[in-house]
Amino acid sequence: QVQLVESGGGLVQPGGSLRLSCAASGSIFSTYAMGWYRQAPGKQRELVARITSGGGTDYAASVRGRFTISRDNAKNTVYLQMNSLKPEDTAVYYCNALIRAIATTTADYWGQGTQVTVSS
Repeated sequence: QVQLVESGGGLVQPGGSLRLSCAASGSIFSTYAMGWYRQAPGKQRELVARITSGGGTDYAASVRGRFTISRDNAKNTVYLQMNSLKPEDTAVYYCNALIRAIATTTADYWGQGTQVTVSS
């Protein structure tokens, strides 16, 4: 079994910073792309940022220049450093990873979500 566990969400004032972490654990053979998505109330889930196993990154236009995604392959962990946060960044943030578990096929896995609220 594979699990993704997120941490680091919370309440922050506009202009502030937060760092999200997501650790994958379980019977992992290999971890490929990892990323962060978010879903605000009444809106569809959207991609925030993703990173390949080789370190290539991709960002949503709305966060480019403010957010930075990184990963530690040895720890199967992905991070999202969020700076200059805006009220419109308020959402539940979900970790996603493409993982090949031991003795099974490659599949998409999701974390449980962590709430980020940007408000004064």
